[in-house]
This record gives sequence, C-alpha cells and structure tokens, in this order.
Amino acid sequence: MQDTFIQAYPKLLQPSVAVAGLWLAHGDEPLLSQWLIDAMRPHWRAQNYAIKRIELISVKSWQEVLSELGSQSLFDDASALIVTGNHKPDKAVIEALERFVQDAQTGAHSHSLLWLTPKQDRRAQSSKWFAPFAQYGHVIDCNLYNEQQRQQLLQIQAQQFGLKLSQEAWQLLMSHTEHHLLSAYQTLWRLSYLFAPQLVGNNDDSFQHTNQLTQPATNVVLDINDLQAALVSDAQFSVFDLSDAMLAGNSAQVAKIIFQLKATGEPTTLVLWAISKDMRQIIQLMDGQDPQALGIWRSKQGLYQQACRRYSNAQTQEWPALLYRCDQAIKGLIRQPAWELLLQAALELAGKRLFASR
Repeated sequence: MQDTFIQAYPKLLQPSVAVAGLWLAHGDEPLLSQWLIDAMRPHWRAQNYAIKRIELISVKSWQEVLSELGSQSLFDDASALIVTGNHKPDKAVIEALERFVQDAQTGAHSHSLLWLTPKQDRRAQSSKWFAPFAQYGHVIDCNLYNEQQRQQLLQIQAQQFGLKLSQEAWQLLMSHTEHHLLSAYQTLWRLSYLFAPQLVGNNDDSFQHTNQLTQPATNVVLDINDLQAALVSDAQFSVFDLSDAMLAGNSAQVAKIIFQLKATGEPTTLVLWAISKDMRQIIQLMDGQDPQALGIWRSKQGLYQQACRRYSNAQTQEWPALLYRCDQAIKGLIRQPAWELLLQAALELAGKRLFASR
C-alpha cells in the first residue's frame, strides 16, 4: 500500500493502529520522518515493542536487521526497528523481507520494521528491492508538493498544540516563516506556550506533542492580531521588561521573555538579580515599608502594589528558598537547569505557581 504523508499521518494518530510488518518512508524532509516516528512510537509502546535503531553502513548491515527481527526477548512481545541509510538489500535479503512481511500478515509474528530513506524516484520504485514494501507493506511518500499540503500538516500540529488559527493568521504565519516547515512548526510550539499554557502544563511530555494520540478537548482560537502580537517576540527583551511582566502578573509574557533572554545568552546572574530584587521589595512592601524609601520609582509603584495583593505572607516566605536554589543551579551546585528554576521563580512572582509547595 502506498500513501502520501498527508494521507497516512492522520491515520497513525488514531488510538489503535496495526504496525506489524514492513514500512518504508522516503523523502527529503527530515521533519516529516521524525513526525512519522513520533506517531508510530505510542503504538509500539502500547503493544510492548522493544524499539531499536540500526544504521545501514553497507549492504551487509541488512544481516544485522534480519538477525534483530529474528531474535526473541523475555521482556518484550516484539521488536520495532527504525532503519536508516540508503543501502539497498540484495536478492537474499529481499526474499527474507518477503517472508518476514508475509509471516506478519498471517500473524506468525508482530515485529515492525520502518526504513527511512531519501526520496525514491519512479525508477527506484520499480526496482525489485522496493517490491516487498509496496506489495505487502506500507510505503509513505514523505515529501510536500504544494502549499496546501504544508498548511494541512501544520493545522494538524496546531490542533495537537491546542491552537486554531484563522485563515488570515495562517497566511501571516506562512509568510513570516517564508513557507519553511520547521520554522512554522517551531513558531506554533512557542505559540502554545504563550496562548495555551494550561494545555501544555497538563501534558506530561510537553515537548513531544506529536506523541499524543488524542487532541485537547478545546482549542485556543488565534486571529491575525494575536499572531502579530506574538511575533513581536522576535524583538530583544531586557530584564526590565521581565520585571514589568512579572509585576503585572502576565505569565505568558514572562515565559516569552525568559525564553528570549535564554536564547540571546543573557547572563543568568542578571536575571536572578531582577527576580530577587522584585521579590525582596514585595516582601518589604507587605511588611509596611514605604515604596519611596525602598527606591521604587513612582511610575512602578502601582505595579508593585498590584503584585502585593496577589500573595499571602505564607507564600512569600517560600521565596528565599526558591531564590537560593536558583543561585545553586547557576553555580552548578545542583543538577537542575538554572533556566528552568529561573522560569519557575519568574512565574511564581507573576502569580503562576508551577509546583505545589511541599
């Protein structure tokens, strides 16, 4: 059976898919190959497959593939092999692959083989090595041939991220990313953190949305104005912008600024200084100290007062310990990433608690 990626991919996102047998994915778009693996991996895991990778460094490497498929494990029901490389199988291996896929169809075994290759032209597809995959297995054309297919795939990814864009927003996104699939996908990933953080937060593996076989119950609808505002994130931010966002309680903006500061190499010590300064001044204000005596500018006193109303004394008592962990992470004294803790502290100040207190 032969399908295009846009035909095959939605089917693989369904809850139950038979994955035993031969699969061949050919194309020159690496992201599509990765999405295909991500879509198949939950089915392999659900059926207790041992997932392994083998790179074809020569024709002889096919013997390793066949040996792996013929082996049995005490702990796994079957093997799922992800094979990469463009070395074509010889006559003996082709015959072995035909027997393998026919046995899979009769239920003699449930092993799965996914071979990822560069794009194969018509001549290659008429070759003998291609026949077992085309006649008995699954062949997926991982190439995009027009803009409509690109947008269709990105719409699926947007749904997985909990987003729905208007047609005008889609046009802006494609223009902004110059019709580059990976750039558009990365933009959607960032948008999910800005506009649908509650969906991201409920996902145990938020960096692998494409691994999920179910879509969010609701989607956040974005129009062109929302997208235009989000794309401003390409501009540079400073720790002073971070301070304003934290005090205003704008958690989405805080996350956006933290990601930007990390990407541009802002010193973690400077970011910690900005967070600790605001936390310390809020504690002092809640203790009744005068904002002018603390050196708080008149233009920002309203923001500080607004922030003070979000917290109880019990909450602010936990801040010094959090700041201390940030300092330890920056100095390499604990293994937790410094930027991860800085994001937690910044969101805490903005009124968004990531983790319940112990």
